[in-house]
Amino acid sequence: MAARRSYGSGRIAVRTDKQGVETFYGVWRSNGRQLKRRLGVKRTASGEGLAKRDAEKMLRRLMDEVVPTAAAGDRLTLSQVGQRYRAYLETQGRKRATLIAVESTFRVWLDPQLGDRAIDAITPEDVEDLMRAMTAAGVGAKSVRNYLGTLSATFRFAQHPRREWAIKNPVEAIDLPPVEARTEIQYLKVTEVEALASAAVDGEHQALDRALYLTGAMTGLRQGELIALRWSDVDWSAQRIRVRRSHVLGQFDTPKSRRSVRSVPMSMRLAGELDAWQQATAWGGDDELVFAEPSSGEVLRRGALMRRYRRALKAAQLDPARRFHDLRHTFGTTMAAGRVPMRTLQEWMGHRNLATTEIYADYAPNANEVAMVDQAFADSPESHSWSHLERA
Repeated sequence: MAARRSYGSGRIAVRTDKQGVETFYGVWRSNGRQLKRRLGVKRTASGEGLAKRDAEKMLRRLMDEVVPTAAAGDRLTLSQVGQRYRAYLETQGRKRATLIAVESTFRVWLDPQLGDRAIDAITPEDVEDLMRAMTAAGVGAKSVRNYLGTLSATFRFAQHPRREWAIKNPVEAIDLPPVEARTEIQYLKVTEVEALASAAVDGEHQALDRALYLTGAMTGLRQGELIALRWSDVDWSAQRIRVRRSHVLGQFDTPKSRRSVRSVPMSMRLAGELDAWQQATAWGGDDELVFAEPSSGEVLRRGALMRRYRRALKAAQLDPARRFHDLRHTFGTTMAAGRVPMRTLQEWMGHRNLATTEIYADYAPNANEVAMVDQAFADSPESHSWSHLERA
């Protein structure tokens, strides 16, 4: 067993990158601060790089040469690092929704619980205490994982070699709460979509809502994408609807991922509905919104839209738990039942991962599937032994 180093003598750490390259780092404390410096790549089988004894010599030299000041505030708190992290995200052009989510996480949880602590002094036990506080306050497992994901990302930012404000990421040392995989999705049948459209609330929004519900169900666009849609995005000659932007948190932005910038086929039925709506609306110019407020041409008000949607569900005698987002699921399940290839459906829906699209394969199965199974067993020599079974 190797002898334990005396306090203050420092230590050698090894970090392995994604390519499997091992690098020596020296870690020591000076004037109340923990310091870390890169020493060099660990010697490989070919003889290139540093041996352990060479790394030890470099560490001794650095410990003599690098003497940080012990001025007040020399160690950054989590709140200070959080402010720099948010500024960094902004310079990287991260979406406004992301910036707001990170700011909210710090304001509600991280700053009150750990904000005044030096970031390199936060331990896994501190993170577990934070997690327990969230759970006790009724925060769900998925949200807890999201909040701690922001904390972990902040530590990774602080660990960057250009900064080295923290040596370890304490979030990586804890077990996050498990999240049950969502196994059920909700969608409307075609007849239910028609009933919903027919039940659009009377008034100046009636024709708009009817066209909006049908467009959502027949294209799979997200609500923010529908609200941001312009008439110039409706390509009549190519019979496609092009998704170029979304409306999120009160602002227009690019869609949520690269794949979300896409085009979706426009059926003849939907083209007829949209053509009729364009003739009826006062805001039918190319640069105007397809689903603009009828009286002003401004962005559709979501709160009022959802109130009308719930009233339409009730009038159509549909399940009041049906979300607007279920119109998107309706498109996914209906296309999957129509045997649209999953890769094609992934492109139409703008999913980043194919696995997200494949959840639709288990819903609304093709009506011919039962006949295919019946035929397979009918061809079996023992098929007569099944004849006495009654249908469930």
